[in-house]
Formats: sequence, structure tokens, C-alpha cells
Amino acid sequence: METTSIGFIGAGLMGHGVAANLIVRGGHHLAVMGHRNRTPIDDLIARGAREATDPADAAAGAQVVFLCLPSSVEVEAMATGPRGLLGAMAPGTTLIDMTTADPAVTRRLGAEFAARGVGMLDAALGRTPKEAEAGRLATYVGGDADLLGRMRPLLSLFADTIVHCGPLGAGTSCKLVNNSVTIGMATLFAEAFSTAARSGVDVAALAQVLGAGGADGRMWRMIEPWIVSGDDSHLRGPLRIAEKDLRNYGRLAAAAGAAVPVAQSAAQMLRLAVNQGHADVYLPALAGIFAAMNGTEIRHPSSRQDRA
Repeated sequence: METTSIGFIGAGLMGHGVAANLIVRGGHHLAVMGHRNRTPIDDLIARGAREATDPADAAAGAQVVFLCLPSSVEVEAMATGPRGLLGAMAPGTTLIDMTTADPAVTRRLGAEFAARGVGMLDAALGRTPKEAEAGRLATYVGGDADLLGRMRPLLSLFADTIVHCGPLGAGTSCKLVNNSVTIGMATLFAEAFSTAARSGVDVAALAQVLGAGGADGRMWRMIEPWIVSGDDSHLRGPLRIAEKDLRNYGRLAAAAGAAVPVAQSAAQMLRLAVNQGHADVYLPALAGIFAAMNGTEIRHPSSRQDRA
């Protein structure tokens, strides 16, 4: 693979692993834009990345720019703000947005970039920061098939599963539908264990029951360690991000005229938790928050403010 000059904005929980693999496994040159958490930025600089001061600096000389941001709000700011990507990326370059975003915003920005000769893919990420570091993510891609073919060698450096979902916006649409299922499962587990604690059921015994029955699966296995021992490291997804994803899923459904009462209920549960100050708590600990709302306790859900 030829060495590529890459701009990278959003080296947080998921983005750091992606960026590191682009450098270490691909040998590519990265300009990485600074982040409020210095640890991942300093690590990437130590691996050979250059620190960029703003979006235009990240895009300077770059053939490809990656975004891995919390939401479409930040994507729009990077694209259209002062020294934004729209004015900085050269014709013939490519923007790959890995944000779990609002598909309508993705399509609108894609049209604006296309008018300037810049190709765009939305490539939402699946799995966890652990797989990001190991280069074993899944990515769900929307956009032109030929452009995806040209970008596939880069995506393969951090993803072992690459699904072309359709035109621009289809990747993040599929991710939002997927997240409505997985986050919905997490809220149901939280509600169930809150009820169990309130009813005097042994939650450790209940965990064994779920693991032995139809509820067993990947999502349960990421939540179970917190239920049993307080270990939330298997699913490092903050509640604020989960709530944002369900909110965007609701917009997607509304635009399609689809009723989503189950997802709306889960979104309201997450909004309650966020409003009570638990925005940065990881999803497995939602059971503890609901237990407290119900006047009982499983264990205290920690909130560490250094989470990205």
C-alpha cells in the first residue's frame, strides 16, 4: 500500500485505536487534531503523528481526512466552522466520517463536499475501544462503491468487517438501527436488575440464570461483569452517547413515518439518567442508576470525568 497523508480529527475512545493502526500497521503519515484529553494525542505523536491546530491544518496536504466525533454537531463544526474542512480539502481528496451521525446531516454535507470535488463516505464503527486498538472493528459504510473500493485498504487496517450498506448515509443509518437494538437490550437488562434488587432477588444468581438462557449473547456478556463485580470496562460507552444515538434513531424513524415506541421508552430512560448527572457513566452501570431511582441498590455507578 502506498503511504498516504491523512488528517485525523477525533482521537477519543474509538478514534485513538483507529489512528494508531493507520500509523503502526499502515505506515501512513497522520496529522491529528488536538483533543481535550491529551493522553491519546500524546501517544499518537510519540508514534510519529503531527499535531494539527485546527481542521484546515489537519487537512493541509492530506489525501484522506477521517472524522470520529461524538455527533453531527461536531462534524458540522469541523466542516463549516472557521478554517473548516469544506474550505480546506482539495478536489480529489476523500472525507471518511466514522461518527454515528444523523444521516440527513451526512447526506447534506456530502452534497456540499461533492460540489467542491471532495468524495465522502460515512463509515460508522461497530464493536468497542478494545477492538479498535486491536484493529478488529466493524465498519458500516455508505457512499459510492468505487470510492469504497479505493479506501478499503485503509479501512482494513482497523476493521476486519466492512459492510457496504448503500449510498451516502446508509452506513450510519444501519448503525443507528443496530444501536437501537443493542442499547435497547442494555436498558432492558438495567430495568430487570433494578426490579430484581427491589424484589430481593439475588442479582448474582439472576446473572447466572440469564447467562444460561435465551438472554445470553454478546451484549449480556459485556454488561454481566458490572453486575457481578462492578467492572464496566467491557462496554466503554457513555450514557450521553447512547442517548444521542437513540435520539438520532428516533429522527430516522420519524422521517420514515415509522412508530418506534420501544426505542422511545429506552431513550427516555437514558435521558433521565443523563439529567441526573450520569452522562459519563458507562452503559453497563445503568442498572445501578435505575436501582437507585427505585430506592434500592446494586452498587454505586461511578462517573469518571476523563472519559472521552
